[in-house]
Amino acid sequence: MRNSRKRRRSLGRRTYRKRNGQRLSVREYKLRRRKEILVHTVSLAAGVAILVTVFVFIMSKVHITLPKDGPFDTFTEQGDDDEASHDIVDTEIKEVELNPFLEKSEDARAFFKGYKVDYMETNVAHLNSNNKDKEDYVDSSYAVLLDLDTGKVIAGRGAKTRMFPASMTKILTLLVAAEHIKSLDDEYEINEGIVQYVLENDCSNVGLEAGDKQTVRDLMYGTILKSGADAAIGLAEYVAGSQEAFVELMNQKVAELGLSSSAHFTNCVGIFDEDLYCTPLDIAIILKAAEENKLCNEVLHTKTYTTSPTKAAPNGISISNLFIRRIEDKDTLGTVLGAKTGYVHQAGSCAASYEVSAQGKHYICVTAKAYSSWRCIYDHVAIYTTFVDKTPEEIANENKDNIEASNEALK
Repeated sequence: MRNSRKRRRSLGRRTYRKRNGQRLSVREYKLRRRKEILVHTVSLAAGVAILVTVFVFIMSKVHITLPKDGPFDTFTEQGDDDEASHDIVDTEIKEVELNPFLEKSEDARAFFKGYKVDYMETNVAHLNSNNKDKEDYVDSSYAVLLDLDTGKVIAGRGAKTRMFPASMTKILTLLVAAEHIKSLDDEYEINEGIVQYVLENDCSNVGLEAGDKQTVRDLMYGTILKSGADAAIGLAEYVAGSQEAFVELMNQKVAELGLSSSAHFTNCVGIFDEDLYCTPLDIAIILKAAEENKLCNEVLHTKTYTTSPTKAAPNGISISNLFIRRIEDKDTLGTVLGAKTGYVHQAGSCAASYEVSAQGKHYICVTAKAYSSWRCIYDHVAIYTTFVDKTPEEIANENKDNIEASNEALK
């Protein structure tokens, strides 16, 4: 037993472990291991401390600037004052309201872009002004046919010559009003000044009297369908406060369309004035712009309309577009959808019309200085039937006869 205990103690003293190639006792091994763990722990802590220090240093140098106009601009800068206000500011985001009266018409999708046309005198077909017995005879001193799909002038006579547009002026009146009105249901009361203006200038009118209240919608249809000066001036005063101020808007629109070098207006009715002038092509461009506007398109294409009640007509006044009603049973190789007529002695009978042909092409025809309103209609019929839906080659071949006749007449 005694020898056995001695042997166990001897074995315990000789117990050892290896560490880095050295033979260590268990006690020495544990002490060295604890020192190594302590060293690693201290090193790790030092490394973390260094990383934190570097991060704090970098963040102190970074400056984030938020947009001043953005919804996060909630800070008020007060120089270096540490007590600067940091109140939160509510930002109200308003929806942009689109003017419904500036919407484009469906027809506008097919029209050429812009308001500069392709006009070359040598490529513009002549109109028959000599042989009155032929169906293509055109009496009007001024005329133009514009292809709205291509922007090319197909036929004309004095197409770029200044003339007096008479009540075709009201197409521009309608267009300018449509771009500035606030509501079609707003009412405007006809005043004594409007009634006197109509009487003194012997203007065509709807039949409105002082004190009659009409909606903006009524005034628009009265301006075009009945060519009413009372409606047109009422519309001008509603929009701009006076006819003079409204005329300024008209001439601004003329400049916007690129026509200010050849067109100028002094009243919204079309009463003769030496300073109120434009070319047939100018009127065609103005009608194009009106047909592109959804509201104007609807007004110009309306055949009949009944106004709000008036003193003299408790059930309203019935008005109609006589040009459309008179030409609708004529063969124009298409359908005349919109039109506006005009007349003063200096301008003769005038008209501007818009047609969609049988093949779906779009045209505007403008004529001026015909000897009667019916002759004006037949001039439009003659121009449409002669030129629409034809190729340039076909038009050129048919145009030879008119050129030769014109040359013969000049001899």
